[in-house]
Amino acid sequence: MIFYYSGCGNSRFIAEELASALGEKLLFIPDLQREGFSEYQIAEGESIGFVFPIYSWAAPQLVENFVKGVKWNGKSAYTWMSCTCGDEMGIAHKTFGKVLQSVGLELAAAYCFQMPETYLALPGFHLDTDEGAKKKIELVKARLPKVAEQIREHKATMDDLLIGPLAWFKSHVIKAGFVASASDKKYFTTDACSGCGICEKVCPLKNVKMVDKHPQWQGNCTQCMACYHHCPQNAIQFGSFTKGKGQYYFGKKN
Repeated sequence: MIFYYSGCGNSRFIAEELASALGEKLLFIPDLQREGFSEYQIAEGESIGFVFPIYSWAAPQLVENFVKGVKWNGKSAYTWMSCTCGDEMGIAHKTFGKVLQSVGLELAAAYCFQMPETYLALPGFHLDTDEGAKKKIELVKARLPKVAEQIREHKATMDDLLIGPLAWFKSHVIKAGFVASASDKKYFTTDACSGCGICEKVCPLKNVKMVDKHPQWQGNCTQCMACYHHCPQNAIQFGSFTKGKGQYYFGKKN
């Protein structure tokens, strides 16, 4: 079984590719949370995978909360994680490993894929160039078969991870600040908004509601920025941080 979360599609692509290669079933974490999913029976010999993007050098808080909120019955034959990041992951494998350990799951392997950047809600964060984004995706596609084979063989590995400098500080201190400050209060729409409702459809947390043909954010935001990136008019902005920065989501055609 593979449990996954994705906002702009990078991690969804990884999850779908691995699920297809491994013959595994995919479950979308936000859907499970809305359904009140609270218990899972692990079949004998079953492996459990988690796929998610890196938010502030750690697993998204909603993914951690999901894992801690489920009663995991039985023992996984092999527990693995795969994360996507724009540049580096910090020590997310260690922090997420501790979350898994707290519920009786032992992380055996971690994989990291560098994918096109999506987070733009702070100064200094920018999208990759079209060429840079394409190169990242091509490298990932070439590597995926090897990773799938390692998972199939239940290989214990945490090699080839994009940890980066000051990893402990980033994955603990900066991550804590990010979680505490994550908010949708700075989102607004310009006059270019057409009221199409795409932002409402793509929000993984169903946090965007259309009111009088304009999006209203409901205060339950994980900063995935799917609403911003998917807006066909580029009418959604996050304060002044996103102005002129462009848009990206996996599969977007320029």
